Amino acid sequence: MSTPHPFPDLYGAATGVGSLPGTDAREAARTSTGALEHLPFLPELPARGPGADMIGRSAGLLAELFAQTEPSGWRFADRPGRDTRRARSWLGEDLDALEEFTQGHQGPLKVQAVGPWTLAASIELKHGEKALADRGACRDIAESLTEGLRRHLAEVRKRVPGAEVVLQLDEPSLPAVLAGAVKTASGFQRLRAVDRQVAEEALRELIRALDAPVVVHCCAPEVPIPLLRRTGVAGVSLDFSLLTERADDDLGEAVEAGTMILAGVVPSTDQEVSDPAGSVQGVRTLWRRLGFAPELLGRRVLVTPTCGLAGASPAYARKALLLAARAAQSLVDNPE
Repeated sequence: MSTPHPFPDLYGAATGVGSLPGTDAREAARTSTGALEHLPFLPELPARGPGADMIGRSAGLLAELFAQTEPSGWRFADRPGRDTRRARSWLGEDLDALEEFTQGHQGPLKVQAVGPWTLAASIELKHGEKALADRGACRDIAESLTEGLRRHLAEVRKRVPGAEVVLQLDEPSLPAVLAGAVKTASGFQRLRAVDRQVAEEALRELIRALDAPVVVHCCAPEVPIPLLRRTGVAGVSLDFSLLTERADDDLGEAVEAGTMILAGVVPSTDQEVSDPAGSVQGVRTLWRRLGFAPELLGRRVLVTPTCGLAGASPAYARKALLLAARAAQSLVDNPE
């Protein structure tokens, strides 16, 4: 099992998943840094259009691989085009805004990118089938992403010199990739399941090659927690509402091994939520069920929204992040 870069030492912390509503990079950076004292994040604003969405943004990070939008979605291309330039331009704009609102920041800072398996399940090859169907293409994506992320992390550290950068890899398609549930480009069939050892090894190599703690976020059911632990992740981020008691053993072993749990408990679309302590009641119940010491709860669990906040109103997105921060503090103040 890989030894992960340790997760920053945090107590009663919350963070966001990645996306926020709207198109104003400065407003998004102000929201993230203002609401989240312990672990602010670099926001993504998919409402701006192709290239600002999670797939397009991460395709723009790839080294020597380029993608463009087609009527069917994202597809690899021979050279960088308008969509690549736009993705990189918007990322630069977002980094400018983050730099402005993190002057003097010392401490953890989270950035996000889509992981190799979700990219392979989402981007088509030039002939039209998803890259996931071609094992060589999957390897190329993982290698290209690794190099692109190295450059990205270096750029973030240059702009925010006091940052302890944490990288979140978004892998919402990973359970479907492992289960053979990803549809072909035509939508009429499903692609063959990727062998779990192959999937694990690709993630392990990527994580080993990066000089930062890595969290994998998956807001789908059946998150493969033991597989992720073996890759060397520092944390696992999941939608807490999708967990069943079947996951208890996997979660317990992860916590015992030192893996941080980022618990998505705050609804990610507009809802009436007013009780921060109540939103993490399920986390306390799980903690008791697993038999862990209550005083460890605020150190081993971070609070997040259930998923990205792109579908929320701007007012609710701000409220959700503030609520997550208050809920995280309640795990410290009232762990039982």
